[in-house]
Amino acid sequence: MQTIKELLKIGPGPSSSHTFGPMRAAQDMLQSAPKADAFEIVLYGSLALTGKGHLTDAILKKTLKGKKVSIEFDWKTPQEHPNTMTIKAINSDGTSLMRTYVSIGGGKIMIDGQMPESAKDIYPHTTLDDIQAYCKKNYLRLDEYVTQVEGREIDAYILKIYKAMINSVKKGLSKTGRLPGKLKLDRVAYALFESAQSCDNEADKDALLLQSYAYAASEQNASGGTVVTAPTMGSCGVLPSLVYHYAIDKEMPRKTILNALKVAGLIGNLIQENATISGAKAGCQAEVGAACAMAAAFCASCDRMSNEQIECAAEIGLEHHLGLTCDPVMGYVMIPCIERNAVASTRAVDAARLAKYLRNVKKNRVSFDMVVRTMNLTGKKLPMELKETSLDGLAVVVMEDGKYGQPGPMMHQGADNEDDEGDDN
Repeated sequence: MQTIKELLKIGPGPSSSHTFGPMRAAQDMLQSAPKADAFEIVLYGSLALTGKGHLTDAILKKTLKGKKVSIEFDWKTPQEHPNTMTIKAINSDGTSLMRTYVSIGGGKIMIDGQMPESAKDIYPHTTLDDIQAYCKKNYLRLDEYVTQVEGREIDAYILKIYKAMINSVKKGLSKTGRLPGKLKLDRVAYALFESAQSCDNEADKDALLLQSYAYAASEQNASGGTVVTAPTMGSCGVLPSLVYHYAIDKEMPRKTILNALKVAGLIGNLIQENATISGAKAGCQAEVGAACAMAAAFCASCDRMSNEQIECAAEIGLEHHLGLTCDPVMGYVMIPCIERNAVASTRAVDAARLAKYLRNVKKNRVSFDMVVRTMNLTGKKLPMELKETSLDGLAVVVMEDGKYGQPGPMMHQGADNEDDEGDDN
């Protein structure tokens, strides 16, 4: 299992697999073929079907700025992984270099079937059951286990992630107007935040504040701004909303929050190791479901629950997202993605609260590892149309009223390649 630095990363939205990953692929090809003046790119599968709405073509052209770039969308040729792309670099003398990249989720890429050197395994355990046994034997909390494996240098990295999460919420709250793209959705994070201020009921106020933060980070992502993969950009509002809530509203000590972020990272790592965090592979259960599990573990850790209670919180957070489809309307990371992040943020709080008391009265029959394996199995059985292709589900039903055009492969719908977040990138 790899370092959590490979899971929690800072980059441009709106999609870790369709924007951030392809950007890293283009950067790798630039380094590998520095003298190339032309690039031929073919996007397959999910990258082809929702690439326009996810700004895949826009980020590739931006990364390869100054070069001649041609991009082909091929959603018909079968590939082993739905997020496959090829890049051919052509030099002025006619020589060329071609590589195959797979964007496996969370901004990670495989290059010609191999993971980069930075993605080498460093963890001795790959299941939470084994980690729990090790921690019990050595009297460690889960955050202490992460520090033991990663080394003290992880603290500086987690602080960087913490600041980026806070900033993604702040920037999202500071903006009004309309999100880019053909859906013409208004930003509502600030309006929700203002509504929370007038709530007489404290429970309602806390929940609405938290959801406004999730909207803020998600709207920042949807507009192509800088966010944190937690574990993906499609789910970038869940964990940051709680980080912001605990830091600003609850005034939780920063050290407590940073340690809880380590635990959240560990949970996300285990999900990626034993299943997937890619919506194109397993639907939104792998993105927002994973984010909810990470956020629930974060809450439980902040509240100083036991390792067993933290596991229970993460298990509840993921279990009740099983089967969740990925069906973004017109390929944009907006409907249902933004609202889904807000709902998952409050579900994470509920999961942690339930775990706190549930573990006092009964032992879990279903472990976290069991739910991760179930999510992986469920993802394999979901039809391709409901795994980030925009070919079914909400992506089709919402289009049927004719408001935005006719349903079909979203690459034909296109996207306004607007970038109102240029200062972030």
